Amino acid sequence: MRAKRGLGIWLACAVLAGCAKPVPQADAVATGDAATALWSVPDIALLADDAHGRTVRRGHDLIAQTTALIGPEVAEPARRFAGNNLNCQSCHLVAGTRQFALPLVGVVEDFPQYRGRSGAIDTIEDRINGCLVRSMNGRALPPGDADMATMVSYLTFLSSGRKAGNKVEGRGLPRTPELSRAADPVRGKAVYLANCLACHGEDGLGKRAGKPGDAKGYAYPPVWGPDSYNNGAGMARLITAANFVHANMPLGATWQTTALSDADAWDVAAYINSQPRPQMAGLDKDYPKRSEKPVDAAYGPWADDFPAQQHRLGPFAPMRKPNP
Repeated sequence: MRAKRGLGIWLACAVLAGCAKPVPQADAVATGDAATALWSVPDIALLADDAHGRTVRRGHDLIAQTTALIGPEVAEPARRFAGNNLNCQSCHLVAGTRQFALPLVGVVEDFPQYRGRSGAIDTIEDRINGCLVRSMNGRALPPGDADMATMVSYLTFLSSGRKAGNKVEGRGLPRTPELSRAADPVRGKAVYLANCLACHGEDGLGKRAGKPGDAKGYAYPPVWGPDSYNNGAGMARLITAANFVHANMPLGATWQTTALSDADAWDVAAYINSQPRPQMAGLDKDYPKRSEKPVDAAYGPWADDFPAQQHRLGPFAPMRKPNP
């Protein structure tokens, strides 16, 4: 482990080198799957200064500087769609261009798609609004909103040259081996204090880039508290949080050069997600087909009889039905 380094799941633009624009990345090593696309990111700097280029750049800025453009402190109240001062790239690192850091490369090609959480066929616009309502603890952009169109344009740009249905190596998160025991928030607190306190504070509330009210967001954003993601967000699920932490934290770690042990990642994620955060109304309506609900969804109702504590902390293997 690296002491005194920021482990927080959300990193503001100021602490990410090159986050002002996606940086072309080296191709990943081929996996042997003929349908697997090598990892590459189109360079936004090469776009012309025309209507298309300006639209894509606006979409990029909405991902990288969400709080400054549609956050809760912007001057125009009608444009306050994000309910906290995080940025989309707080989870989708480097404006969604970093391999195995929840990248947005290739995502637009996945939609429309059936999603168990809604129990319906969702569009890419539905997916973006889901992030705004949950991870950003805000409200949805209305149909036809110009900023929604620019974000879709940016995601489309990130998929340049890719074909629908082809696997994109580097998407999502690597799978960290699950523990045979429940994750331990008490042990996770010790991991947090040893690795995260200097940046995110003992109270987990982060460090502002400026002052409250200036729409500048955070240098080191909060990992819990009123200005963090709500309990309906994907990162509120332990498996997602542990995989993200292990592959990307502390600052400087990557999926190839991890800094935390598997157990440390699980336990610190459990500690972070056990802390107070905004509560989303109506979560009982998620996953209309209860059998499609992930085992680590921390809120009920569930289709099984396992205790709520086990859904929050695991172990998850006993909860999964064996393949027929």
